[in-house]
Amino acid sequence: MDLSQKVRLSAAEAAVFSLRSLYESRGYGRFKVSKFEEYDFYASCKSFLMSENVLTFTDSTGRLMALKPDITLSIVRSVGASGEKPKKVYYNESVFRDSGDGNGFREITQTGLERVGDVDAAAVCEAAELACMSLELLRGSRPAVLDLSHVGVVSAILDSEGAGEAVREAVASLMGDKNAGELSRLAAGTGISPRGAERLAGLATLYGRPDEVRDELYAAAGDVPGCAPALDELYSVAASLPEELKNMLRFDFSAAGDMKYYTGAVFRGYIDGIPRAVLSGGRYGGLLPEYGAHDGIGFAILTDLLEDRGGGRGATLVFDGAEV
Repeated sequence: MDLSQKVRLSAAEAAVFSLRSLYESRGYGRFKVSKFEEYDFYASCKSFLMSENVLTFTDSTGRLMALKPDITLSIVRSVGASGEKPKKVYYNESVFRDSGDGNGFREITQTGLERVGDVDAAAVCEAAELACMSLELLRGSRPAVLDLSHVGVVSAILDSEGAGEAVREAVASLMGDKNAGELSRLAAGTGISPRGAERLAGLATLYGRPDEVRDELYAAAGDVPGCAPALDELYSVAASLPEELKNMLRFDFSAAGDMKYYTGAVFRGYIDGIPRAVLSGGRYGGLLPEYGAHDGIGFAILTDLLEDRGGGRGATLVFDGAEV
């Protein structure tokens, strides 16, 4: 009997299979999580979450549980508990988050990867390359770009100006909006020097290929104490990419607005025709030190965005009765 069958996959389903193959080829193993955790775990990590709103319920034992709002936290805790470092994993899971538009919570499907523990320059370069390769798999015939920035550049400028926490949060928000004018006004009212305000405003609007913006970037931050390692890392990542992926890379410091979440390189990936970032991630540190695994790098892809948007391709999968 002929066991071969044809299954028509949606764009999102086809994307998951393609990404899984890519990540496994680079030594990443599948990571599975439950859909919920005890609420206390997330309550202690609210600064890491995209929203403080978490969907909760009381289970049959009376414990307050939460539907999972984040995958990275679960991975870091698991790696810390196992003591295995570094750990390279990928996942295809759902998270439950407040939509932020007044329409309540949504289930969001993500595919992504994490490397936890012993993150060095090579690990950052690998993550950036895999982010570019992921976009290349998903883009179809449409253009795609990976925006890269580094929290260390903005943080070093704020450190040199002696900026407090409230100022840093305000700057982060304005950087994310590319609001150079408001950044200049904010700086003038908070004791940041005119030169410091000029640096921040310049970074907020900087955008382009690494070689195109080098002079502008070094003019804004090159002489700031503490910026050199971050700038060197950015250009090391750019140089490490295969030639066929280099044209995909752009420097964009609006992504560095996530200074609570990330501590180093930050990624944002876009596919033409999809109005939101398809891919986001970066390097984080100081996360869950009580579990002994607090440094890592990774990214997530919102595969739901690929449906009916032209950013991904469906596929016909032929199999012989084996699990796919």
